[in-house]
Amino acid sequence: MSKKIVTLLMAVAFTVGMAGVGMAAKDVKCKVKAVDGKTLTLECQEGADTFKAGSKVTVKAAKRRAIEGC
Repeated sequence: MSKKIVTLLMAVAFTVGMAGVGMAAKDVKCKVKAVDGKTLTLECQEGADTFKAGSKVTVKAAKRRAIEGC
C-alpha cells in the first residue's frame, strides 16, 4: 500500500515539475535590426528584460504564406 502511495506521489511531482519547465519558457517577438557575420542585433518591444547577456536563445523565422494565383 505504501509503495503505491509513494509511486503516485513521485509521478505527481514529476508531472508538476515538467509542467513548470514548459511554462517557464517565454515567447518574445523581436525584429532583426542588424546582421554582422554571425552576430544578430534584435529589437524587442516587450520581454527583453527576461534575458541576460550570454544566455542561449532559439530564433525561428516568421512563417510566410504561399501566394496562390493563376
